[in-house]
Amino acid sequence: MSVRDIFETMEYGPAPESPDQALAWLKERGGRLRHYVGGRWLDPAEGGWFDTRNPASGEVLAQVADGTAADVDRAVAAAREALDGWVAIGGHARARYLYAIARHMQKNSRLFAVLESLDNGKPIRESRDLDIPLVARHFYYHAGWAQLQENELAAYREVGVVGQIIPWNFPMLMLAWKVAPALAMGNTVVLKPAEFTSATAVLFAAMCDEIGLPPGVFNLVLGDHKAGEALTVHDDVSKLAFTGSTEVGRILRRATAGTGKKLTLELGGKSPFIVFEDSDLDSVVEGLVDAIWFNQGQVCCAGSRLLVQESVAERLHAKVRDRMSRLVIGDPLDKGIDIGSLIDPSQLERVAGLVRQGVEEGARLWQPECELPAEGSFYPPTLLTEVQAASTLAQEEIFGPVLVSMTFRTPAEAVQLANNNRYGLAASIWTENINLALDIAPQVKAGSVWVNCTNVFDAAAGFGGYRESGFGREGGREGLFEYLKPRWEERLSDTPVQPMPDTEMQASADDAPAGRPDIDRTAKLYIGGRQVRPDGGYSMAATDVRGRVIAEIPAGNRKDIRNAVEAARGARGWGGTTAHNRAQVMYFIAENLSARADEFVRRIVQLSGRTEAAARDEMDQCIRRIYTYAALSDKYDSQVHATPYRNVTLAMKEPQGVIGIVAPEEAGLLGFVSTVMPAIAMGNTTVVVPSEHYALLATDFYQVLDTSDLPGGVINIVTGNRDVLSEVLAKHYDIEGLWYWGSREGSAMIEQEAAATMKRTWVNHGRYHDWNDDEQGEGEDFLRHAVEIKNIWIPYGE
Repeated sequence: MSVRDIFETMEYGPAPESPDQALAWLKERGGRLRHYVGGRWLDPAEGGWFDTRNPASGEVLAQVADGTAADVDRAVAAAREALDGWVAIGGHARARYLYAIARHMQKNSRLFAVLESLDNGKPIRESRDLDIPLVARHFYYHAGWAQLQENELAAYREVGVVGQIIPWNFPMLMLAWKVAPALAMGNTVVLKPAEFTSATAVLFAAMCDEIGLPPGVFNLVLGDHKAGEALTVHDDVSKLAFTGSTEVGRILRRATAGTGKKLTLELGGKSPFIVFEDSDLDSVVEGLVDAIWFNQGQVCCAGSRLLVQESVAERLHAKVRDRMSRLVIGDPLDKGIDIGSLIDPSQLERVAGLVRQGVEEGARLWQPECELPAEGSFYPPTLLTEVQAASTLAQEEIFGPVLVSMTFRTPAEAVQLANNNRYGLAASIWTENINLALDIAPQVKAGSVWVNCTNVFDAAAGFGGYRESGFGREGGREGLFEYLKPRWEERLSDTPVQPMPDTEMQASADDAPAGRPDIDRTAKLYIGGRQVRPDGGYSMAATDVRGRVIAEIPAGNRKDIRNAVEAARGARGWGGTTAHNRAQVMYFIAENLSARADEFVRRIVQLSGRTEAAARDEMDQCIRRIYTYAALSDKYDSQVHATPYRNVTLAMKEPQGVIGIVAPEEAGLLGFVSTVMPAIAMGNTTVVVPSEHYALLATDFYQVLDTSDLPGGVINIVTGNRDVLSEVLAKHYDIEGLWYWGSREGSAMIEQEAAATMKRTWVNHGRYHDWNDDEQGEGEDFLRHAVEIKNIWIPYGE
């Protein structure tokens, strides 16, 4: 065959990568992968081992230590012992270690890439050209943040010992995403890799040993779910980071509820790939190859849901089928293949089973005629059309090389289909109209949105999801806060800083007022901008500081919360208003509150028994706090990340949506204002359960809202039993976030019940803020909990 014939036919020819050095490295270790704890290689405490296999051939690569709780105990103890010294060496020294790791990654990049493909089954081109370079990039990037930490992040400190559990689809990349920021910020780490893919984590530990990383700073415990469970519940682990399925993430959320552990969850996805009729369809096809057949579709953010405008659907499907017929499936170490092996026979059976179910539900199946290798867990690229939006294939994560296609007619319908899923990890938008792209991107519920590109990542841009795709971010400045805590948290009190008044419910006869009785006053709930009676028709006594009944407050129930959430959902246009307009409304609230200051001062004195001067100080603090958040509403803004591509990466701070707020019981009007104002400043709508004792201050406050141009439904107030209403909010499926200041038991309940929907929670674990202290009572930490960060990637150039 001549060179000309080869160029005309583009006939495939093998280009194998040698596995010899990787296999030799395994042989040097005696064919066994051990734990790395406190700078030493350890056999499993209980003596168990299991095989790890090459998924492309089924051959045994090595034996893996089967970690148990005893191994986790040793690793956590080593990390705890190393923590103080790692913090003490300072940011510059940590930066030098991370820089050394990055350099060693580059010097050993081929070994890492080959071992990764042997252990995982992904094409060597992907390991070599994408994964390993990005691993080095993460360590370089976070070495920079370690250097800058003492100046740029002086108000924060390390969390402590961090437990990290990573999946099998991107073993080294997930390691870097988690280990690099944790070490940079002064934490020590115990890492548990997936049982299927431990080899490169062991190679990384050996490299840490080689560069002289202090013992105990990085620890590695191998094994299956036993080790992961032990790490999750360990009392000396201060932070847990997990990447994996939503089902396991939900288990971890419940297991850590009430423990005070920080938690980052990067979970499943069912990402929409939206194609408008003006798109360059040839570019779209190549984008789909990267979106769904990259890493055999075993990618949490894979563009597995093709949403194509009806007018070009048939043309696109034809082009996709043609491209699928030319994809090459084979040995992952062959540099000429496009699709390697799935991770394990169990995953192969799961993918095949879901495809069969989809066909039974009415989808039309197309697969190219291709020869699959006789050994290994290979599955052909698959296209399913005529898929219904509610079908299993459109809703469930398949995690294989399977593309499902649906059509839409209008941009509004595209957004509805894109958001018709419980996940929210990523999305791709394809159009030549930049105005259309930037109109659709903010409407799609996803943490990353790629315009005319897909599966683009960088250390400078955070990655993470909305909804049941988890919470927290990895990468970028936003990802650093997952491994830090504010220094002011150390000053939180175990007892209320603003003590509750000592009241008695029974007043003596001498306390009875003389003369005719006052006109009866019964407060109401505030829902949708209107004062409404409670659904149950019951009220609760409101008493002054001496225990005398001075009014009745509504006893809200589950239906009142339902109505309030519906009203908040109906007011979501608040998040679409400009930050300037939100600021003006908040300034107006402060102005009207100031005009009624004397009335509120009297009420504070009546309910708390404090002096008039102290009550006036509280009023002044409330007005200042509203001013602060009005000022920040258009200054805590989005930014452009410096990612090393020809693109603009917009990190947009978006409102979470509907936030439930259970205000602090002891802090009166100041606690109410301090917790509600940051949420609405960022464009959220709220359902607020105020303090029971100080509920009249909240019901007085809604009269201020009525005269301040605040749209109905932005702030909804439901008074009543805090414990009962908190549980209703925690279980509600239409709330994106829940903030709670109360007991330790209440905090645990909130985190436990919120796991069903993976709503974001912020709880105090029974510790009390000093709301008069500006560090504890206001600032960017409140705003950070009020937003989701969406990274929108926009390429430029011809």
